[in-house]
Amino acid sequence: MKKNILIIGLALLGLTSCSDYLDVDSPSKFSDDYVVSSIVQADRLLNSVYAKLASKNTYGNGFFTTFLLNSDVEFTTSTAEVQSPSRNEYKLFDCEADAGSLLSMWNSMYATIESANNFVGAAEKSELFAARDSSMLQMVGEAKCIRAMNYLDMVIMFGDVPFSLIRSYDAEDMVMPMAKRDVILTTLIDDLIATAPMMQFSANLTEGVERCSREFCWSLIARIALFRGGYSLHPGASKTDVGTMQRASDYLDYYKIAREYSEKVIKSGTHALNKGYFEVFIDECNYKVASGDDPIFEIPFTQNVSGNVGYAHGPSGSDSSAGGTEGVNKWGKSGGGTRLNSFYRFTFDEQDARRETVGFWSYSYNGTPSIQNTYNNFCNKWSKFWDENATLGYQSGENTGINFPYMRYADVLLMFAEAENELNGPTDDAKNALKEVRERAFRNATNKADMVDAYVNVGTKDEFFQLIFDERKWEFGGENIRWKDLVRWNLYNQVIYKTFWNYYGIASDDYSSDVDELFDTYPRQIYYREVSNPGDGSYPNKVMDVLEFFTDPEYGVDCKWKNFTVEYLQLDPSRLPPITGSNAWKFATWMDWQSDGYPKAECRCSLRGYIYADDQGQIIPSTMPNYSASTDLSALPPVRYILPIPSDAISRSKGAYTNYYGY
Repeated sequence: MKKNILIIGLALLGLTSCSDYLDVDSPSKFSDDYVVSSIVQADRLLNSVYAKLASKNTYGNGFFTTFLLNSDVEFTTSTAEVQSPSRNEYKLFDCEADAGSLLSMWNSMYATIESANNFVGAAEKSELFAARDSSMLQMVGEAKCIRAMNYLDMVIMFGDVPFSLIRSYDAEDMVMPMAKRDVILTTLIDDLIATAPMMQFSANLTEGVERCSREFCWSLIARIALFRGGYSLHPGASKTDVGTMQRASDYLDYYKIAREYSEKVIKSGTHALNKGYFEVFIDECNYKVASGDDPIFEIPFTQNVSGNVGYAHGPSGSDSSAGGTEGVNKWGKSGGGTRLNSFYRFTFDEQDARRETVGFWSYSYNGTPSIQNTYNNFCNKWSKFWDENATLGYQSGENTGINFPYMRYADVLLMFAEAENELNGPTDDAKNALKEVRERAFRNATNKADMVDAYVNVGTKDEFFQLIFDERKWEFGGENIRWKDLVRWNLYNQVIYKTFWNYYGIASDDYSSDVDELFDTYPRQIYYREVSNPGDGSYPNKVMDVLEFFTDPEYGVDCKWKNFTVEYLQLDPSRLPPITGSNAWKFATWMDWQSDGYPKAECRCSLRGYIYADDQGQIIPSTMPNYSASTDLSALPPVRYILPIPSDAISRSKGAYTNYYGY
């Protein structure tokens, strides 16, 4: 059979070459019969699929940094009023098809898909598969799950994309055909539904949740179904139109699928939320693989080889001019580029355990903490600093090898609650699923009864959806989920619009946009000091110094979370900490976002592809309304979150692919 070339911008990649990750084989090196002549050989071949999944262009780094789009949860700033020369400001919704990082991400995703197709195509022709060997069936299921998760994320980011479940070895056409997103997602759902019964539960797999399992397959079906039943941006009347948000008329059918398969996971009893919320992520930073707890599938990375979880996340950490860190800082350099929206932390209840994953300081090369009081916060779910053994060492940088939980049981519970509510309203089943997530968040809280049982006791479908809207925000910070949820709910434009007016309103002292009357509740004055680490685990690094923020419990004062009230400031001034002398505290401000009386560029330009203000205060586009209580949020234009197909892929397709959405 003639082996054709798969033209999707991958001609120079060498799709079937061996990766130097773990013990792998290339599927093109042998005949079909030889590749799958033994389970050992098949396992080595499957490892190459997992190795491609760990690419730094995608799940290994890019999806935590470059392609982590801004929202009310994750947020990265920009000072540029015009598009950058690199044309790759995806987070700002301002990019072009010739951006280099776009092509590398596209290539890596299709390299993984092709690797999975190679495995499935060869394995399904083997005698082992024909004999229904359980190990071979399991491995085919794993490859199909990896293929499906890559296609799902491609559809979310690009809309309609090239699609094939056939490896290029067997393809008749040199160009992978473009397919409609609904067709792709339906095909993946059907494929996984047929595959799931062949797979084993993670408890029965040697690698546990580091391999795709039956419960992960079910969970992935539910996730795909919610996106198939959700909204997405579709091309407009012409290629220059941004497009319109639409969802298919049969969307309820897919909510039924989401409900069915998330319920399968719940009823299987294979997972629970036993560990504390923060403990789940700290354990991952210590290279502990959980069994039967929150993680359902963790993308497996390898120390010093792959994965920037805990480098992109957590506090930033500098190295010395000579390179590396020293003294008590045994952990090496850390990037800390995955940031949280400055307003995100104020949405939590003060006893919600998830609030503690918001980070307020960075570290120098010698372990000295420095306050982070600019435009966002660190996402402290993961950090190389949390590794008690400092495994990577003083000279380390990226490639932490910390696993990422691509699918968590908390997500399954919330998907079930959402689907059940959409179909049947806020039933007891929906409430119980939500309660299970909140019980962990408030397990040690004094207000647990109010925040769990009473909290979920609402009467209408819309009220319960608002609970889901908020819960997913609090549960999945820093995990590249929020903007995707907002898209499928058709709420991304409203959230981005309000996010802009939060930043711009504070920076310009314009309270007309303070619709929810929250501006005066945000803390502005900071009193803090460096103190010795208590070493009791209250901060996940037990060695380096930490920052203490001033509190006055008698009056409910906590300058990290709340503004000083006028009444408190009128009390005895001696209650405030000294800022001079031997026992001095340091003083700083939150939200110091003005320069010479004008809003700083970070508050004007960080959502530039959708809305921004120039240095004269002119809102652009001019058709965008000022925010007030009377603003019709449902009439706002859509966000152009959809990415363009890379120019190189279009040129190689010889006219088969084209861009829309104004690209």
